[in-house]
Amino acid sequence: MGLTSHKVLALSALVAVAAIAGTVWLWPRLAERTWAAVLGRIGTIVGTQLAVMCTLGLLANNYFAFYSSWDDLLGTGDQGPVTIQNRLDGRAHGVQRLSAENVRGTNTVGRDAAQVGKLERIRIPGASTGLATDGYVYLPPQYFQPEYKDKRFPAAIAITGFPGDAKNLITKLNYPGTELQLIREGRMKPTVLVLMRPSPAMPRDTECEDVPGGPKAATYFTADVPAAIRAAYRVADGPGSFGAIGNSTGGYCALKLALRSPDVFSAAVSLSGYYKAAEDATTGDLFGGDAHRREDADLTWRLTHRPRPAVSLLVGGSREGDGDYYDSTEKFVAAAKGGQTKVSSITLATGGHNFNTWSRMLPASLGWLGEHLTDPR
Repeated sequence: MGLTSHKVLALSALVAVAAIAGTVWLWPRLAERTWAAVLGRIGTIVGTQLAVMCTLGLLANNYFAFYSSWDDLLGTGDQGPVTIQNRLDGRAHGVQRLSAENVRGTNTVGRDAAQVGKLERIRIPGASTGLATDGYVYLPPQYFQPEYKDKRFPAAIAITGFPGDAKNLITKLNYPGTELQLIREGRMKPTVLVLMRPSPAMPRDTECEDVPGGPKAATYFTADVPAAIRAAYRVADGPGSFGAIGNSTGGYCALKLALRSPDVFSAAVSLSGYYKAAEDATTGDLFGGDAHRREDADLTWRLTHRPRPAVSLLVGGSREGDGDYYDSTEKFVAAAKGGQTKVSSITLATGGHNFNTWSRMLPASLGWLGEHLTDPR
């Protein structure tokens, strides 16, 4: 049973209820002043507490999607480089197609792609970095329609928070279904979505940095991923063809990728993202002790001290309920004023650092991003 399985949660809840009932039933028998009775009381208290905490932990994980599998939780599993095997038009490309998936809300796998598009689970090896990660690609319906057969589409990398899995972008936020609805309503141009986790070197949190002596995560996202996607799919090349969007760590990454590589990412959206690289046990030393590299990873500092690139950014979050998000966002927006970097914002009155808040902002954010990318026509 998977970590996020309802069966695991139900089993944990059943054990917790049984532990509570057992404690109540046994407590009178353990009221004696003997070592055995004292140890028994301690054992029932500890056992009950552990069972309840386990259930609460599973509930929190299922809601916030911190870990999507036992491998994520325990830091096991194969996260290493893979060998490029597939070919397209006689050329080696990085993308390995692993399976076809449902576009949520359509109950369609491999059928009616010209009506609902197509969702594939893929693996994207990095030709220059040797890094690799699994993710998903959503191809909009127009990709399969005859009038678009010679067209190349804009693309956007969508990045979830750390240590989340790319599947969260489907099960928790439903990027493919949201784009499909926006296209049908005429609120978004057809865009290829590449759904990814924020680190290609799990379980380490790379913060989308090229770590000295470590994984080159920034190069992976700015060079390897666009090259592999363009080789595997009909994705446009040139200015305005690629964008980025993300929540939490993914939002920080999206903004940083656009500010540092405006020739690759012309627009970016951050949903409850922060503006300064995290540094903790999961990141390790990201900067090799270099204070200048650390400053450069502070996006507000960068807007103040570096040339501001001609990119469009959208930042979204809530005024209350998300820590210091609002205050730090106000500083970021103020730092961008008067330069080529254009910053727009979405501000909810209340919310929090969670998928419910991001789901409320996603349709408007995704539509905004599509409008800032190259039209396939």
